[in-house]
Amino acid sequence: MPPSGAVFVAKIKVQLKLAIARLRMVQKRDEALAKTQRRAMAQLLEVGKEDSARIRVENIIRSDITTELHEILELYCELLLARAGLLEAPTCDPGLEEAVKSIIYAAPKTEIKELHQVRTLLAEKFGKEFALQAVENSDGKVSEKVVKKLSVTPPREELVVGYLEEIAKVYGVNWPKKKADLGDPPDFMDDDENSSGGQAQKNLEAPLEAEGKEAEAQEELSKATPPVSFGPASPLHVNPPPPSTDNIHPKVTLNHQQLQPKQSPAGGGAVKKAPAKGSIADGIPDVDELAKRFAALKK
Repeated sequence: MPPSGAVFVAKIKVQLKLAIARLRMVQKRDEALAKTQRRAMAQLLEVGKEDSARIRVENIIRSDITTELHEILELYCELLLARAGLLEAPTCDPGLEEAVKSIIYAAPKTEIKELHQVRTLLAEKFGKEFALQAVENSDGKVSEKVVKKLSVTPPREELVVGYLEEIAKVYGVNWPKKKADLGDPPDFMDDDENSSGGQAQKNLEAPLEAEGKEAEAQEELSKATPPVSFGPASPLHVNPPPPSTDNIHPKVTLNHQQLQPKQSPAGGGAVKKAPAKGSIADGIPDVDELAKRFAALKK
């Protein structure tokens, strides 16, 4: 027999707080390990062991996918914690169905024991049939992102290459190997170019050079744009999202032109950091903040 509404809410809130704390701790641990692994990949690329790096980088990709899964599950736990009052109803609220079924579906495939307890309480609350639907995803209510992160398919070739390129770029490794610039070819012309034949050839080339310079000037003029400091500064600053396994090279475009993130001025003082995630004692997170974070994940 499932526990009563008030008792169930009290139990689930405790387990959700514990699960959120554990998920955050595991994410920090995995991020620290990923930095060490990336440094090792850079060393392999530097000594030319590309085949070994291609194989080992798959472990980094799988670790990043697991971290992204933990972030999604953490958001679902925070959502249930913020709307715990809706869990008193005998049936699952439609607004919580995706979060509940995603946790029931994904919890057995993670190492988070506190998440297993949350899954057990939710299964007892809403019944075996509800839990079976979530495990099999027969009604398609489980988040597509969660299903994708838990798939065991090998990473795509372009994702592997993208990871290696980013690692090489961060650690200053020349990969893929770029050909050295040998400069302009030497001039082997004789000094007696002032002969009549050479002078005639120069006279023929002069009009062509003038036309080429005029075309270049017109092209530069067409590309000319007003200076950045011209007019009032725009209050809107757009930065690309952080890289992920779904988009290793994130870009922001406007009218088919890529926008570059604005660099902070040299004398502008310290850069403000985003507030760190709170601990268990921080209380229930704001519902509006959770909605914004879910919207960002679904993009």
